Order: sequence, then C-alpha cells, then structure tokens
Amino acid sequence: MNPAELLFGSNLVAMATPMNPDGALSEPGLANLVDHLLSTGCDGIVVNGTTGEAPTLSDAEATRIVRTAVARADGRARVIAGVGTYDTAASVRRAREAEAAGADALLLVCPYYSKPTQSGVIAHCVAVADATELPVMLYDIPARTGIAMEMPTLLELAGHPRIRAVKDAKGDLFEAMSVMARTSLAYYCGIDELNLPYLASGATGVVSVVGNVVADRNAELIRAVRTGDLDAARSVQRGLLPLVEAIMRTSQGAIMAKSALAELGIIPHPSVRLPLQEPQPAHLRRLAEALTTTAVAA
Repeated sequence: MNPAELLFGSNLVAMATPMNPDGALSEPGLANLVDHLLSTGCDGIVVNGTTGEAPTLSDAEATRIVRTAVARADGRARVIAGVGTYDTAASVRRAREAEAAGADALLLVCPYYSKPTQSGVIAHCVAVADATELPVMLYDIPARTGIAMEMPTLLELAGHPRIRAVKDAKGDLFEAMSVMARTSLAYYCGIDELNLPYLASGATGVVSVVGNVVADRNAELIRAVRTGDLDAARSVQRGLLPLVEAIMRTSQGAIMAKSALAELGIIPHPSVRLPLQEPQPAHLRRLAEALTTTAVAA
C-alpha cells in the first residue's frame, strides 16, 4: 500500500454540503450522506472544499461539518478538511480548528483572488503546514484560483515533512508525472473526466465530485488499474461518461452533485447558497437520463 493511502485513502469524494431551503446546514443530510459514501466504498471524505461550497461556510459551520463527518465515519474513512482561503491567517485558524475537530488531514487550495507570487504561495502553504501536526494535500486548481502552483513550487513544497500529496485539478498530466518522478508527493486526480489517465500514469487515487453518487464505480476503476486490467478500467470509465458529463459539464459540479443526491433520496434538498443557483430544467432532465443510463441506485 502506498503510504499516502494511510493518510488520505485512495477513493476520495469531494463531499457536497447538504443544506435546507433556508440555507441552514442539514444535519440529517450530512449524516446520511456520510453513511452513503461509506457504504459505497469511499475511504476518504473531503469536506469544506469546492464541492462543499467552502467560501460560503462560516468557521463555526466548517467545524460542525468536520465534527459530524469524523463522528459518523468513526475511523472507517479518512476525513480531509478543506482549510484554504485567500487569507493566510484565516487558513491557519481553520487548520487548527479542523485539527481540534478531529480531521485526519488538510486540503489546502492555492490562495485565490489575491494572485500572489510563487514565493507567496510557498510561504502561505508552509505557514498552514506548520500550524498543525496533520498531513497536507495541496489543491492545485488554477481555473478557480487564477494562479497555478508551478512545478518549482511543488518541488520545493515537497520538502516539507507534512506536505504529502497534491489534488491536481490543473490537468497537466506531463507535469504531474514529472513531479511524481522527482518527489514523494502522492497525486490525486481532481478532474473526474481524467480519472483513468491519471491513475494509469501513477496517481494514488482520485478526489471525485461524481463520487458523491458513484464512489463504488470509482473503486472499480481504481482496482482495475491497479491489477493491470486496462480493458476493465476503460469499460468502467465509458460507463461513467454520461454521468460525468451531466454533473461536470452542464451547470456546475457542486450544483449538479446535490441535484443527483436529492434525486436519489440521499439528501433531502438540492439547495445551494448564492451565488450558486439550482440547475435549469434542461440540466435536470439530462442528469435524470444519465442516472438512469448509469444505473445508479441509492
């Protein structure tokens, strides 16, 4: 087993944050969603990330979500808490709060909006990694942050004893392979459309939005790649294409994941917080067709 799996798992899900129509957290939805993820083979639950609508969560809500996930998982899956913001002091505070709430690891996104220099990115990540004893997974998603973690930055951060992995939503597979070859950083694919090529290139696992509803299929994909059965892996990936397209390429991942979970009865409401909005009827029809085509059951 790759040492990173002991820290983070391999079949990770970027968990949505269930909410009521009034915008409050749905405690029954949180509990039921964690149970669902565990029952479908997820061994790493990422809370308070992009799919969890982290920018809209208060510190108190973020801590409640971590505590609920940790208590519900009860050691059956790692709980990785998103703590990244554009404010280093706030990220340090959230990291310490996540540690106190029982999180197993941290997810740290590249600072967004401020667009710091690469030396600023390094200083930010080191400050957060130094703030707790938890292992850190970097989150490289320039399409959202406006800035990438460049390869020299990743190589330098790999020297920190607690920075152990990267959730790669950059999509530069050659760079990912190059960093894997030159460091001990474990890579996790953060783009559902590219799970197979990343796994085939040496990624330890996935951090999947679509996994909210099909973590069991992702487990099959990971297993097939690891056993060298690429025909089976391609078959799994082909079967997932309609659902991946419906969730990731229509409205927005967090929106569509919640709609799918509500359609399956796993969470009571598909509610999201502004500036996100619930999907258009055409997107919902496409999602319903994809759930049927993929034969997803609650």
